[in-house]
Amino acid sequence: MDSKCGCWAILRGSCKTSDSRNSSTSIPRSSLVYDAATETRYLNASNREMCVPDEARNSSEDPNADAVGLEKKAPQQLLEFSFQELKSATGNFRPDSILGEGGFGYVFKGWIEENGTAPAKPGSGVTVAVKSLKPDGLQGHREWVAEVDFLGQLHHPNLVKLIGYCIEDDQRLLVYEFMTRGSLENHLFRRSIPLPWSNRIKIALGAAKGLAFLHAGTEPVIYRDFKTSNILLDSEYNAKLSDFGLAKAGPQGDKTHVSTRVVGTYGYAAPEYVMTGHLTSKSDVYSFGVVLLEILTGRRSMDKKRPSGEQNLVTWARPYLCDKRKVYQVVDPRLELHYSIKGVQKVAHLAHNCLSRDTKSRPSMDEVVKVLTPLHHLNDLAILNYHTRFSQPGRRRLSQRDNRPDGIVHQHNANKPKTIRDSCK
Repeated sequence: MDSKCGCWAILRGSCKTSDSRNSSTSIPRSSLVYDAATETRYLNASNREMCVPDEARNSSEDPNADAVGLEKKAPQQLLEFSFQELKSATGNFRPDSILGEGGFGYVFKGWIEENGTAPAKPGSGVTVAVKSLKPDGLQGHREWVAEVDFLGQLHHPNLVKLIGYCIEDDQRLLVYEFMTRGSLENHLFRRSIPLPWSNRIKIALGAAKGLAFLHAGTEPVIYRDFKTSNILLDSEYNAKLSDFGLAKAGPQGDKTHVSTRVVGTYGYAAPEYVMTGHLTSKSDVYSFGVVLLEILTGRRSMDKKRPSGEQNLVTWARPYLCDKRKVYQVVDPRLELHYSIKGVQKVAHLAHNCLSRDTKSRPSMDEVVKVLTPLHHLNDLAILNYHTRFSQPGRRRLSQRDNRPDGIVHQHNANKPKTIRDSCK
């Protein structure tokens, strides 16, 4: 192996699980019993990182099994950077170059020369994102190895490109392509200008294609950490999945699931996975359904600042999703009717199916892609429907209830109805 690719045995040789996973946020062992009461407790839990105590890990999980099927091949296409090169590329890891921070550590903006590892002057060469592992981070060396393992082998337009890595003494860094527009989370929840409906559909479709790619083939990969902060956007709002530290090789052959420690984020992880530790591709489908709801509503999966009954997005929105008249009550009010009427109905119906309590009833990601693909071309904007109805003779009477045309319910003053169908027909 070329010296610039490093020694793969070194990367895999010292895998450890961070002790910080056994924290005060551990899920009680009793939580792993699947019943309605437990599901309710899960849905009302706070948004925090998940882990289970050691006794919940009594499974066949091999410490080095997270990249089964991939570890046989070293990622020879990846570049190996020295710590000094990355230090120079990021301007000595300047605070003003920080792009973000997570359980793994800080992410810095940097510049490197094309087709090499040498640092470049800011604004020249290739712009990169450099992720540095905290020595005491929640995401330890094991997750760092998993990220290199998977992204070193998996290549798809909707997966972020891993350019290289650094493993030097106790330093662990990863170098990615730079994603100009940052995360979907920032655009949905932290920007004053609302993300246009067409961009939301484009992002949802791109992310779905990324998951569908991971789930395909004889060696499926379960992403296990699908959420808005892990969906990055380029200048054209093309979505790419990032952060593969929690990715897991999926079940193969006649196996229906893999048993593993429970990690992820409350509000996104599938309840049956949290309760049993059984992981399948349908666990990712549930997480996709949560993100789809966030895209539809402009609300976070968990928000303790909202009134009681609205803090958990899935609990609040689920009853509305299959009612074609009332579904508009959950649409992001900042869109102000600039959304597709049919698109909203299709997205709501799809989210409902992805969030099904019965895992077998959830669609595959290939099926999700098929549903989302035609939605990007719909032109039946609600604002046009409003003006058309309002301008027609005899149709100028607005609903006395909400000042909107029949069928479009005002989102700001909508109250949850007492009885709404909870299943789609």
